[in-house]
Amino acid sequence: MSDPLTVAFDADDTLWHSESVFEETHGRLVALLAPWVDPATLERRLLDTEARNLKTFGYGVKGFTLSMIETAIEISGGRVGSGEIRAILDLGKAMMDHPVELIDGVVDTLDSLAPEAAAGRIRLIVITKGDLFHQESKVARSGLAERFESIEIVAEKDEATYRRILQRGGTAPERFLMIGNSMKSDILPVLDLGGQAVHIPYRITWALEHVSRPEIAPPGFHTLDSIREVPALVSRLLG
Repeated sequence: MSDPLTVAFDADDTLWHSESVFEETHGRLVALLAPWVDPATLERRLLDTEARNLKTFGYGVKGFTLSMIETAIEISGGRVGSGEIRAILDLGKAMMDHPVELIDGVVDTLDSLAPEAAAGRIRLIVITKGDLFHQESKVARSGLAERFESIEIVAEKDEATYRRILQRGGTAPERFLMIGNSMKSDILPVLDLGGQAVHIPYRITWALEHVSRPEIAPPGFHTLDSIREVPALVSRLLG
């Protein structure tokens, strides 16, 4: 019997909705800071601040909240008041407490894969990046934790991170399949490592995650329209 195929799922915008929550919060920030800045300028300045702060705050809602506050101070020339700062903090807290809304088809997909996992033909894991506290909270509230053999919460999803996870699990790259919505984080690093990757686009892509798709599909690259198509792909890969 060959080694099991490790099937890894991204979490945000693959298992549950995430970027739509950031989009909604951004809209509220636009309204809050309208006295000082137009929407297009705010979007540009906020993105610049987020990019600058990634190395300090990392990914996730907490870093986003601090970047919103910093941007508000900068674009207002320091005139933004404590009321607006409090409102921004409340936006961040609301994002942290936002209900975890599963993407359509996730439960059915995992139900379909469960027999293969029980038979030892596949291993189901999650690999997600972001704030440890918030990601652990979302995993717990999703009700999905028991369906996975392991859950990896990492600071960055690059080739080195995937290599460490595979080595720790004794998984050869050719027996690894990553499923996610981000070409930058979920797809390209895995392909570079020699694994297989499934791109399931989400309707929104964060600008700092945006990279172009390969013009010519490299070996191991798959594109699906829905997570519901994953079990059929896994069956084909298992032969």
